[in-house]
Amino acid sequence: MATDTAAQLGSETSAGDRARARKRAPGEPRNVAWLYILPGLLFYGLFTLAPLAHTVELSFFDWDGLTVGHYIGLGNYREALDDPLVRDSFRHSAELIVFYALLPVALGLLLTAILTRHPVRGFTFFRTALFLPQMIAGVVVAQAWVWIYADNGPLNEFLRDVGLGSLARPWLGDFSWALPAVGGIGTWVTYGLCMVLFIAGAQSIPASLYDAARVDGAGAVREFFAVTLPALRNQVVVAFVLTTINALRSFDVIYNATSGGPGTTTYVPSFYMYRNAFVFNRVGYAAAIAVILTAAIFTLAGIVLYVSSRGDEG
Repeated sequence: MATDTAAQLGSETSAGDRARARKRAPGEPRNVAWLYILPGLLFYGLFTLAPLAHTVELSFFDWDGLTVGHYIGLGNYREALDDPLVRDSFRHSAELIVFYALLPVALGLLLTAILTRHPVRGFTFFRTALFLPQMIAGVVVAQAWVWIYADNGPLNEFLRDVGLGSLARPWLGDFSWALPAVGGIGTWVTYGLCMVLFIAGAQSIPASLYDAARVDGAGAVREFFAVTLPALRNQVVVAFVLTTINALRSFDVIYNATSGGPGTTTYVPSFYMYRNAFVFNRVGYAAAIAVILTAAIFTLAGIVLYVSSRGDEG
């Protein structure tokens, strides 16, 4: 009798263990996963979230960075919203989105279509060479393009040689062309990132989809819009988010190429924030601009991701 009872209890115990095992994911217990992400989470909290929280705190103070600050509540934000230079800097960033995001995405898609439709000799070389601008430091990029855009630089010399000397100008010193010239630098730097993302995505598209499109009589253009572009939807969203963020927080190229000039025609929020913090000693006001810029980046990125997710559901 005792033996039967022990056997029954053992059977129930083993059945309970199997049931719990089925409920758990295979492998190690789920709580162990926190141990893997904890170092990265601590690093992110220490170097990203903590400085962000401190910046928000500073934005409520009138502080010059040296003496004791005075709490002024939302005073810095009210001033920033009324400051024409803040509005102009955000407008300039919105214009740079065309050069930093829209054009690089379009060029990346075009290059992807060219490099992946048929086998290209030296494909690895072309991909590396086109991506190389993304790897160069912003200071070096800015100095190189200052030379290219100079009055006697290669660009103006080329225009004069082909009979278009009337178009030559000091590009970075022209009030009308300085911002588009800076945007052109951004396009040159960023398109390689988009191209690499799109090529990686295109290489995972099943060849059978292209074969079916060709059987239906699709040409190169129709094949791209019917097969390649829909398959790269997620990569396009990622590229657009990354390049838009780059446009909104652009600083190094502008600082080294134009220093916000001529006048204030190339002021962007990050450069104006730097000027207030380290030139005018208005750290609290600079922190408020930084918070507004961060909110704008999160909002725009959220809108892009939301629209993308709605498109996937549709």
